[in-house]
Amino acid sequence: MHAYGRPPAYAQAVLRIIDARTGEPVEAAPARRGLTRVEAHASGLTPTTLRVLLFSDLLVRALELGGTPVWSLLTGEHEQPELRSAARALGIRPFEDGGDLGSGLGEAQVLHVATEGVAEPGGVLVAVAPVDAPTASVPDLSDPGALRLALLSHARDLPVRLDAEGLEEARRTLAHWRGSVAGWARLPSRPVPDEVRAELRAAWEDDLNVPEVLRVLRRVETWPDLPDGARFETYAYADRLLGLELTRDIGSLA
Repeated sequence: MHAYGRPPAYAQAVLRIIDARTGEPVEAAPARRGLTRVEAHASGLTPTTLRVLLFSDLLVRALELGGTPVWSLLTGEHEQPELRSAARALGIRPFEDGGDLGSGLGEAQVLHVATEGVAEPGGVLVAVAPVDAPTASVPDLSDPGALRLALLSHARDLPVRLDAEGLEEARRTLAHWRGSVAGWARLPSRPVPDEVRAELRAAWEDDLNVPEVLRVLRRVETWPDLPDGARFETYAYADRLLGLELTRDIGSLA
């Protein structure tokens, strides 16, 4: 990260997603203010299907941060109530039922989010790599924030190894960040530096590059001479995308 000053031009002017059908980047919302439908395809409650829903949620959040109206749906055949319950625990925004979807509402764009190798009809296909877990059983939801961070910490097109070590690392990171944010919140607020805001937007507008978003947050945490109030606002701003409840512990410090 450079010294703060005049913000650089965005690497991406709009949110761009790699279409798994063509391997080419496409605009997630090609029509300004046009409605975009995000349809998650997930059947059965597994770590992989939860990752599909998480990246669908991330896509919805990124579009909304850019001012695009979004219609999000869930399509699948098995364990839908269980999947929706787990999604709520992970802070995923509610999906409408896509099972009886007709012609839609005249969307300007349709984005299908599904596991790699799953062919879905029409629209852009956003492929999510599978999760390699010790078992294919129902994931442990006892610490949903840590699970969310563990599943989002790797690029969407790379498989994730979800094991006890990775979950523990996510727990430590999340506890540390929540504690830091709670401490920074006790000091006068300062705006997010323009350069930092531009870096965060450039990262998530580049095919939902969450690992780069997390790297920006790690640099901000220790950047010399940055007021703690600006660190607080930066983490709160990024959490509008990440959904990790980074401000949850505000007021809990003695």
